[in-house]
Amino acid sequence: MLGAMIRDPRAGKATTRRSASSRGAVRVSQPAPRTWPSLSLRWLSLQGTFGRAQQILWPVLLLALGVGLYELGSRLWPLADRPIDLVSVQGELQYIDPTAVQTVIQPYLSESFLGIDLSAMRGDLAAMPWVAGVSVTRVWPDQLIVHLDEQMPVARWGSDALLNNEGKAFSPEDISRFADLPQLSGPQRAQQRVMQYYQQFNRLLRPYGLGVAELELRDRGSWFLTTQDGMQVLLGRDKLVDKMQRFLTIDQHMLSEYREQIARVDLRYSNAMAVAWREPVAQASTGE
Repeated sequence: MLGAMIRDPRAGKATTRRSASSRGAVRVSQPAPRTWPSLSLRWLSLQGTFGRAQQILWPVLLLALGVGLYELGSRLWPLADRPIDLVSVQGELQYIDPTAVQTVIQPYLSESFLGIDLSAMRGDLAAMPWVAGVSVTRVWPDQLIVHLDEQMPVARWGSDALLNNEGKAFSPEDISRFADLPQLSGPQRAQQRVMQYYQQFNRLLRPYGLGVAELELRDRGSWFLTTQDGMQVLLGRDKLVDKMQRFLTIDQHMLSEYREQIARVDLRYSNAMAVAWREPVAQASTGE
């Protein structure tokens, strides 16, 4: 039929759709989630409790440890700190009197192994005239080792002392048995200097069959030497080694045959020397 209306199929669907009515509907509310204490808060709480426990326990533990160590020490101390049972004295001793050493050590033996004053003992032993060096050591559990180094006498110094190999003076009670040692003398401050020149002169003279019997440094600085055969040598104040070498050169060329007749040689001249004879001879002086 003409004039018939053509409908869009989608329009029919649209006209037939009905919205659902909300009349009489009941809205159901969802249950609220259950809340739990935060884990971080619990951890902080535990830390605080543990920290307070530490503050209380540490002092207690330290006190207990201290008491334990004290008790242990008080029990072990008598075992470690025993009376001295043996003293061993060591060293190559020729002049040191063992009885004198024992007299020095004896008062210290009333002390215990750990209580003995080793420093004081060393000082008393070092003060002995013949002692050049000393060491004292403990040997557990109840021994002491005393090692002594003895003075090495090289020459006499003045009338009542000896010089060691380092030029240091020491004064034993009796030096009469050392009369064969060279006699050195001079101001106290010059001990080592005199010893050095003595050693130098000895090295120079020995190859020529001579040796130093006496060497003196006088207050004004002049040096006087006497050889072992009694010849006096006046050296003056300076260039001592050069003067001695000059004398030995002339001695080898001109004087060695007449040594026994020479009383004194004067080397204080700059380029000459004078000779004094025991017996008058024709040649009394020699120039260079």
